[in-house]
Amino acid sequence: MTTIDLSVNKDRRKRAIQRAREKNIVIPTYAQMKDPSKVPAKVKEDLSRTGLWDVAPRNLFRITWHNQPQASGGGFGGVNTLELPSSLTGVPARIVVLVGKWFPTGAHKVGAAFGCLVPRLVTGQFDPSTQKAVWPSTGNFCRGGAYDSALLGCTSIAILPEGMSKERFEWLASIAGETIKTPGTESNVKEIFDKCWELRKSGQDLMIFNQFEEFGNYLWHYEVTGHAMEEALKQLMGPKDRYRGMASATGSAGTIASGDYMKQLFPDSKIVASEALQCPTLLENGFGAHRIEGIGDKHVPWIHNSKNTDMVVAIDDNAVVNLSRLFNEPAGRKYLAEQGIPEALIAQLDLLGFSGISNVLSAIKFAKYYELGEHDIVLTVLTDSMQLYQSRLQEMHVESGAYTEKNAAADFARYLQGQSTDNLLELRYTDRRRIHNLKYFTWVEQQGKTYAEIQDMWQAPDYWTDVQKQVPEIDALIEEFNAEVGLK
Repeated sequence: MTTIDLSVNKDRRKRAIQRAREKNIVIPTYAQMKDPSKVPAKVKEDLSRTGLWDVAPRNLFRITWHNQPQASGGGFGGVNTLELPSSLTGVPARIVVLVGKWFPTGAHKVGAAFGCLVPRLVTGQFDPSTQKAVWPSTGNFCRGGAYDSALLGCTSIAILPEGMSKERFEWLASIAGETIKTPGTESNVKEIFDKCWELRKSGQDLMIFNQFEEFGNYLWHYEVTGHAMEEALKQLMGPKDRYRGMASATGSAGTIASGDYMKQLFPDSKIVASEALQCPTLLENGFGAHRIEGIGDKHVPWIHNSKNTDMVVAIDDNAVVNLSRLFNEPAGRKYLAEQGIPEALIAQLDLLGFSGISNVLSAIKFAKYYELGEHDIVLTVLTDSMQLYQSRLQEMHVESGAYTEKNAAADFARYLQGQSTDNLLELRYTDRRRIHNLKYFTWVEQQGKTYAEIQDMWQAPDYWTDVQKQVPEIDALIEEFNAEVGLK
């Protein structure tokens, strides 16, 4: 289906309204997530007494890029961003990142999960009183889904590969109704899909929210992350500055949808899709395993608008894991300070989780390829922070020993200052079509999509814009739902 199904099931919707009333749930609109000045004063007052990660329904209103950067009691402010200086990146271009740590769960995927669940909740397609919400993921999406499910009073099943960081599993144990570990690591997405088919056939009353095919994921990032990028850009741009593009790991192809929004505002801007060099699916039709947690590969997500993608970049996972040590180990931070990196920035480098580091390296490659200058701005996103990877640092200590100044010097020179334009492809029309055609093997052969659907996705001129236009209708459904719940 081209658009999100918004047909109403009246009986289930009545039960969903009753559950929301029992759980004291008010659901935010897209308009409020984009602009928290529209959030009711009573909600803001309640949030002043609520922790960012608390399982409290009011935290639905913290599914926004505008949270104050504090663990508890924060209100709303500007978009959380960080500008990385050329002394760190090695390029004169202005690389600006949106910071995901200050979402509930510490990652922006809680928003993508909201975008998938809420339209089905307010239409009555999903009944929280009887059905389980299933969240297949390579990491943060199932965490966000389990959290949203808890806030909205429904039972959840989280599915993720067994090789993900232990912090994810420890947190899920207290939030999700059930956690299922599938074989492998980040690139083992098919194993997750196989588990979904197994659950479908089990006879349980459940609904599967597959981020890789759910247009709610695409739409949330197009609308909310896209507007956040626009807002941040307006604050940052000087009279001589130019927005040149955004870079994002494809992952589930949610975050990269914000590039569609930005390209409509800036038609000459670029959208850069990145992946792990060890699993170069978009770049080389390739496969493999990698260590950049949360950006699963070996397939092209159904919701990836490949026709609107301008460049593919592959990032060496060795760069990511070694830079995580450079940015967080005492010897690494000491070395960065000696290189003239501002102390205030060094203190915030733990805001970059594994996929965030990969995104920054993608932005650097993009800037080098196009020889961008000091008035050129590149945007990217920090999905999560090192808060979710402390066990990985401990594992690296065991595997590789203590991190020294010599290690820091080598990693800084090789992976930052020495970053090159290798493993990169500027996409022609035929390259974009090749990437789109890869969807066939996953989605038509394995997951039940049709040949007509995949052709329509490539050829229909309004395919993506029809989805983008659904926000007002979804907001109207949310407002009507809230009115019938009768809470404030």
